[in-house]
Amino acid sequence: MPHSSFSRDRAWSLLNQHTQSPSLLKHALAVETCVRSYALRHADATGLVGEDRDALLETWSATALLHDFDYEKHPSLDEHPFVGIAILTEQGWPEEIRTAILGHAEYSGVPRQSQLAKALFACDELAGFLTACSLVKPTKSIHDVDVTSVRKKMKDKAFARGVNREDIIKGAAELDLPLDDHIANCIAALRANAQALGLQGTTAAS
Repeated sequence: MPHSSFSRDRAWSLLNQHTQSPSLLKHALAVETCVRSYALRHADATGLVGEDRDALLETWSATALLHDFDYEKHPSLDEHPFVGIAILTEQGWPEEIRTAILGHAEYSGVPRQSQLAKALFACDELAGFLTACSLVKPTKSIHDVDVTSVRKKMKDKAFARGVNREDIIKGAAELDLPLDDHIANCIAALRANAQALGLQGTTAAS
């Protein structure tokens, strides 16, 4: 299997070496969940099977987990994601992964050309926004979040100020998807993994 030594498990281990914050770890898992759902779509669309399919899923998962792994210690625009990229380069992580991680930061100037890079950029801010939308619900559950409520929250500038709405809109466009479809895809992905992400809520959706 290509890049088998650069697995999802190895990425998770590296992330945990550099990141203590539970919210940053949850963010990495949420982004991974959304990116992986697009990996499955991409694998289906391109007819990948067997080891090639497994390798694609591992690569996309690892990329999503590592996109912010240096952020806790190096949050400035001067350092993130460049410090992380230096570490990944030193460890021999594949260029495909490193280029996608550079591309998720608009200010890096690195163009997003691969489907992986486009998916990471499209899912990063949206995963954070959907998490925020879940946590303000009385139930704190992703099961109570829908496309209409997300679109409404996107217009509320006081809500989740740290999330760049333009990046969400641009990300969907780069995936050639209507924004509503992209939001719906990510909600569905997060719902399927809600337990692990802490988004199942205080009361199970009946």
